[in-house]
Amino acid sequence: MIQKENIVLNQTAGSKEEAIRKAGQILVDQGAVEEAYIDSMLEREKVVSTFMGNGLAIPHGTDEGKTSVIKSGLSLVQVPGGVDFDGNEAKVVLGIAGKNNEHLEMLQKIAVLFSDEENAEKVINASSAEEIIDLFENEDL
Repeated sequence: MIQKENIVLNQTAGSKEEAIRKAGQILVDQGAVEEAYIDSMLEREKVVSTFMGNGLAIPHGTDEGKTSVIKSGLSLVQVPGGVDFDGNEAKVVLGIAGKNNEHLEMLQKIAVLFSDEENAEKVINASSAEEIIDLFENEDL
């Protein structure tokens, strides 16, 4: 599900909004979502933080935003310097869009991968998209 062109490394983001926009734009560029989905991701963040722990945030759209989803997709923005998500530091911002609830299975696998602090560190410190893809493939993503 995660592809090399959907992973960007060594990014900086001055705010969680900027990080979410980067993750969302990758989803737009890959043809997974319409531009409006990015606004839906930002709306979701206003309601509840998508920070999950171990340096991971998983911004995704609201229920209303599902109409902007063309196909399921993942994007990964690595921010080694971290970005503030309401007092928590995210170093990996994983944009997600799911069609027909496919994202629920993706979220579960991501949660398993990042529940292991060692795996989370490997993604945070990865120097290539291939390293990240290998970790995700071990979780069947």
